[in-house]
Amino acid sequence: MKITKIETMVVNMPMIIEGAVVPKQGGRPRTSMDTLLVRVETDAGVTGWGESFGHRIFPATRAALDTLVGPMCVGRDPTAIAALADELQRNLAGVGRNGPAMYALSAIDIALWDIAGKLAGQPLYRLLGGAPRARLPAYASLLRYGEPAAVAHHVEKVLKRGYRHIKLHEITLPPIQAARQAAGADIPIMVDCNCPWTVAEAIAMARKLQPLDLKWLEEPVWPPEDHAGLARVQEEGGIPTAAGENAMLPEFKGLLAAGAVSYAQPSVTKVGGVTQMRKVAALAEAAGVAVVPHSAYFGPGLIASIHCIAAMSGESLVERYDADFAVNPLHDAILPDKDGCLAVPQGPGLGADPDPAVIERLRVR
Repeated sequence: MKITKIETMVVNMPMIIEGAVVPKQGGRPRTSMDTLLVRVETDAGVTGWGESFGHRIFPATRAALDTLVGPMCVGRDPTAIAALADELQRNLAGVGRNGPAMYALSAIDIALWDIAGKLAGQPLYRLLGGAPRARLPAYASLLRYGEPAAVAHHVEKVLKRGYRHIKLHEITLPPIQAARQAAGADIPIMVDCNCPWTVAEAIAMARKLQPLDLKWLEEPVWPPEDHAGLARVQEEGGIPTAAGENAMLPEFKGLLAAGAVSYAQPSVTKVGGVTQMRKVAALAEAAGVAVVPHSAYFGPGLIASIHCIAAMSGESLVERYDADFAVNPLHDAILPDKDGCLAVPQGPGLGADPDPAVIERLRVR
């Protein structure tokens, strides 16, 4: 059995925007989401689907897939996942073990695990040794609004949808206070800062946030590689810290050794796919640190994250970006139920192939 073709495609999903305040991401208005899909075909007629991290960087990642990583895989055995992943990492060492090259590898790895599950006739989480699971609790990951009234509105909205955990992407006190007031005292709230502060600034902000009883403070420090500084924020700021969405396996070793986080957040579309995600999870478990994967996407990467979480021995949460679309290639597979939970697909492999008709409708490249 051999890989015969690797195809990349980008779909753009316009968001349904509620209210007058347009959410922001990366400092810019966010009105749609890009998804970089990867399809791996084999000479046995079995096809696997993957996803590379695509927000804003998809042209570079796609170029890495089309010109570098993809051609390395054609003609190879798709079932020899560990050997191929190791060889790809070694071959990519000269271009860096982070960024677009690793994001490209991540998509192919996800697709290979999809193929493995389809060949075995098992859902991926069962192939990874997970116990039968029908659904997983999710948390609503709100976009950044910056306005207290808008944040309160969206907090109330996701509570009505059944979510019982909420994450904000705010970096000022008033919107976070508004969220706590809207949610009440019993709803866990997390705050993802996206690395805005020095260590001293982060400690000062954490102390201001202490009365709001946050579950975690995520990526408060710039640069994110300052593991010792992040450990200081957790110790001196008094709030558990979370990080890792931009980290590879070596960085996770540093984070854990420094005691920098209470929650490790590997991203399956960045870290190296399912193969590397499992290694990070094992390291974190050995260190007594909870794993709550980053999954701010809407394609096979989200589905792969669900399977990886379902395969864990303990409970964890699925991150579900709070974005609505008129149509998406995975239909109901990425939609929460009335209790704010996401279904664990029970079909072989990922158990949820993207809809070709919707891909063609939304495809931009």
